[in-house]
Amino acid sequence: MLVIPAIDLIDGKCVRLYQGDFSKTMAVGGDPVDQLHQFVKSGAKMVHIVDLDGARNGAARQYELIRLLCNQSTVPIQVGGGIRTMETVEKLLEAGATRLVLGTSALEDEVFLDAALQKYSSHIVVGIDAKDEMVATRGWETITETHYIDFAKKMEEKGVETIVFTDISRDGTLTGPNLQQLEAIKNAVHVKIVASGGVKDNQDLEDLKAIGIEEAIVGKAIYDGKVTVMGDI
Repeated sequence: MLVIPAIDLIDGKCVRLYQGDFSKTMAVGGDPVDQLHQFVKSGAKMVHIVDLDGARNGAARQYELIRLLCNQSTVPIQVGGGIRTMETVEKLLEAGATRLVLGTSALEDEVFLDAALQKYSSHIVVGIDAKDEMVATRGWETITETHYIDFAKKMEEKGVETIVFTDISRDGTLTGPNLQQLEAIKNAVHVKIVASGGVKDNQDLEDLKAIGIEEAIVGKAIYDGKVTVMGDI
């Protein structure tokens, strides 16, 4: 299983949220570039970067910082947050991103999703963020009436090959991943499932591996020193 450290960005700074709440933002790490180098030096084989400014409003993108991080990195960069137009997709790929996580746009703009998959299928990942099993959008501030399993099945039908699943209630809490929901989504579709949210220690990673999860995005537990592995386990 691939362990992917996360760098969440607000206004150019590394932060972590608690359960997706923008009012509960905590600065972590140091300069984003320094943090990236530290992750790579520690063995990361991919780094996950989220533009939280973009996730919230879909407009305020931190392009230049993301471009700098991609240029500085010697490993693939996965980017998420506010990717809702083909122009944004193309700018981020041109900046050097390897994988792009579509969240709100995957649910709200089917025409855009289809176009992105048709032109850049190998680079497109869909993020499914859920609260009480219902899909959340717009920086997790809007809870829809779409069940996460139903949405995952629809994404599979469209040809999506990788889904990042986050149980918002676990994100940033260090209470462990939602193994039940992760196993349910893995059994419901035949795509790669990436776990995100709640990982508190190395044992959680072993538990994810045991249910067949191939990748896990880890944030707070790495910054707090509770997860000590990066790369393959």
